[in-house]
Amino acid sequence: MGYIISLGVGFGVGLLYWLLKVQSPAPPLIALAGLLGMVLGEHAIPVVKAQFFAQTATVQVADPQQASSAQKPATPSATKKGG
Repeated sequence: MGYIISLGVGFGVGLLYWLLKVQSPAPPLIALAGLLGMVLGEHAIPVVKAQFFAQTATVQVADPQQASSAQKPATPSATKKGG
């Protein structure tokens, strides 16, 4: 599958070169700009995904009666096992 994607992207870049009338192989500055774009794009994808799919923490307000019973320490007899 990777080969097909690579072939498609290469075809798209070749088409773009033809539309922009860039020599092939590209002059060094154009080639370096393209390589820089690939590196930046490779590192930008995880950053963009993290921004769009970041999970926000939600805070729930507990019922006051449940909160007061949860704060009471357990009695020793409640933790003992029968014997």
